[in-house]
Formats: sequence, structure tokens, C-alpha cells
Amino acid sequence: MTRPFRFGVVAPVMTDMATWRDRVHRIADSGYSTLLVPDFPLTQPAPGPLLATVAATTELRVGTWVYASPFRPAWLTAWEAHSLSLLTDGRFEMGIGTGRPGIEDELRDKGVAEVPRPPERLAQIRETVERLRDLDGPGRHTPVAMAVYGPKARALAAEVADTVTFVLGDQPRAEVARMAGDFRAVADVELAMHVSVIGEYVAPHMAGPGIDIAALYAADAMIVLPDDPTAAIDEIQRRREEMGFSYFVYGADYAERFAPVVAALAGK
Repeated sequence: MTRPFRFGVVAPVMTDMATWRDRVHRIADSGYSTLLVPDFPLTQPAPGPLLATVAATTELRVGTWVYASPFRPAWLTAWEAHSLSLLTDGRFEMGIGTGRPGIEDELRDKGVAEVPRPPERLAQIRETVERLRDLDGPGRHTPVAMAVYGPKARALAAEVADTVTFVLGDQPRAEVARMAGDFRAVADVELAMHVSVIGEYVAPHMAGPGIDIAALYAADAMIVLPDDPTAAIDEIQRRREEMGFSYFVYGADYAERFAPVVAALAGK
């Protein structure tokens, strides 16, 4: 089944709050479906209050891109996610993953004595989703998006997630197509693609340090898009037709420039 396109924007707070809120409202007026915030403690307000504010002042869906499972007990993440689902009238999507590279040092800096290993972090995700389902009860289903790469994470996502994005770097098109095909063979979920680079621009909090833009283009990596809207439309359509990706997420700095892309493809 071909899923309709939708488009999300990752909008970390990089300015004063008034400027950030103005940007959010412009994004809402540009036709995007979802406003997302990263999980970076102490560098911006916490995801819950930020997203509740957005949902109260716009019609956007909102979500985390993504909660890092080691930062909070499973019950606390589930409680916040369920609360946001209630406060937004069902417009919240819980994005969750095991944490970005280097998170071990960040956890130690924050006083976590025993940093959970990757298998333990996956177990935290499973417990979080289970607790969220208990809190939701039979009358509510808070969508869960998982960021995955390894086989164990993909297996868990096939079991519990509604939306899946692969954690990508310089993997070429053929490798991503294989990953997507293997996943679609076992799970009927929405496939999302995070686009870290548009043209020469690297979106904050969407790519690791030391990114080599020229190497990404040479490898035909899937975390990049051309900055010309017409070329981007063609490429996005190709990725859905060939690999099944229908949900595209990119950084806020390009949201307004890429509004024609959304206008051309959203809902199709």
C-alpha cells in the first residue's frame, strides 16, 4: 500500500522564545503536518512544555524526535507521552530511541552512575511503550515512532512502533533500499526519513559532528536532499516509489523555503 506523504519539521530552540514561537507559526501556515523537538536536556526547554505550547496555539501534530530512553525512567516517559496525548487531543506522537552517539558521556556528566548498555536501553523502550499502552487504555492509541538501526532495534520496532525511521549516516541508496525492503517484509508501518542535509546546509541536532557533505553526495546518501524544490520533489517521489518512505522530516531553517515541496506532495 502506498501511504500518503506527510512532512515534519525538527525545530530546536536556537533563539529567544518569541522568535522561536514566530517560526513555529510560520511553519504551521506552510502546510506541514508535524512539529518535532529533540531531546537535549539543558540546551532548551523540556520537550513536554514546548510541545504542549505548540499544540495549544496551532493545529499541528507534535512529537519528539526523539526521546532518548536512558534519560528518564520508562514510567516517567510514558506518563509524559500519555499526558501530551490527552492535552493535544490525540495530536502527539512519541518518538523514542536508544540515544545519540556520545550519550554515555552526557549521562555520566548528569550523574548517572551506571550507564545502561544498548540492550538495556532497548528494554527501556519496550517497557516505555508497554506502560504507555497501559496508560492509554482501550480508548486511546498514542502513536509511537522509533529511531532504529541494528537488527534487535528493528525487530522491536516491527513489534511496537507505528512509524520507523532508520538512523542513517553515509549509507548509500542501495543499502537503505535493502533495509527498507527487509523491514516492510515483516511490518506494515509508516517509514520516515530524516533529512539532515539540504544543499550545503546541515540541520542542527540532526547530524553528528564532523559531517562530510561532499562525501555524502558522492555516496548517494539518503540523509541529503537537493536544495532546489523541484529536484527535491522528484527525489522524494522516487524514495517513496522505490523504498516506501512517505514521511519526510527536515530542519526548521529550510521549512519555509521548502513550503512548495509540501504544497506539491502533502496528502498525495
